Amino acid sequence: MRSQLKASSSSRHVHRDLGEIHSRLLDHRPVIQGETRYFVKEFEEKRGLREMRVLENLKNMIHETNEHTLPKCRKTMQDNLNQVLQRLQAATDSVCRLQQREQEQKKIYNDHIIASENQHIIQWEDFMKEQHNKQAEVDEEHRKAVERLKEQYAEMKKDLGKFSTF
Repeated sequence: MRSQLKASSSSRHVHRDLGEIHSRLLDHRPVIQGETRYFVKEFEEKRGLREMRVLENLKNMIHETNEHTLPKCRKTMQDNLNQVLQRLQAATDSVCRLQQREQEQKKIYNDHIIASENQHIIQWEDFMKEQHNKQAEVDEEHRKAVERLKEQYAEMKKDLGKFSTF
């Protein structure tokens, strides 16, 4: 029985030691509670109402911006935007006029080029006809010259034949 009691007592000690080890190593609640208390104390006591003042200042700044600055900026922007839109419209109109003039000049230039090309084609065709006619004239003169030379050589041959019989 004593050995049982001894075993029971030692098992209690082991159990108690395990509980202590468990609480020190694995149970983080006491540490987290301490850290939480420290954070709350730090935040509430040392900082006081500084965050509240900062938030109040931010609220006032946002209110001032919404009530005064934004409407003033909006009005200025609308006034300037109307001027910009008018200038932009005037610039667009000017560009359209310039493009129209350029297209008209381009059309006139293209028409002039086409007319010039047609005139050159007609001149070329006339030149080729004239060359053909001149070629025909030269061929005819050549044919006549060949005929005259043939006749001249035939007469010279006859005359040569008269002189060779003597």
